[in-house]
Amino acid sequence: MQASFSFQLAPDRDLIRITMAGFFEAADIARFTRERNEAMTGLACAPNQHLTLVDIRGMNIQSQEAVAMFAEVLRNPQSLSRRIAFVVGRSLARSQIIRAAGGRGRLFFDIAQAEAWLFQDADAAAA
Repeated sequence: MQASFSFQLAPDRDLIRITMAGFFEAADIARFTRERNEAMTGLACAPNQHLTLVDIRGMNIQSQEAVAMFAEVLRNPQSLSRRIAFVVGRSLARSQIIRAAGGRGRLFFDIAQAEAWLFQDADAAAA
């Protein structure tokens, strides 16, 4: 399955939702990074203050090269999220995101749980 991804912004919550599927080659990861960076310009928050929800339930097992490249993307200090949640399926791809994320973020099997975790501090402050 060819790589695909999409972005959805919720500027009022400083949130970018990312959906990713398929098998990513180096060119796909470069295109993803460029388009993600462009999408993030639609957020009004200060740098590194956004929240990220990444739905990777549709991703295939990736090559070791792709995992290493995604790890670099996730470690880039210019695009680090304040908090990042990964929605995963029950496949081997889960272990790959754990490696790529390098201990950042949390894994969830459900989008609602991921959003609850992302917003828990903001919701508590608003109460």
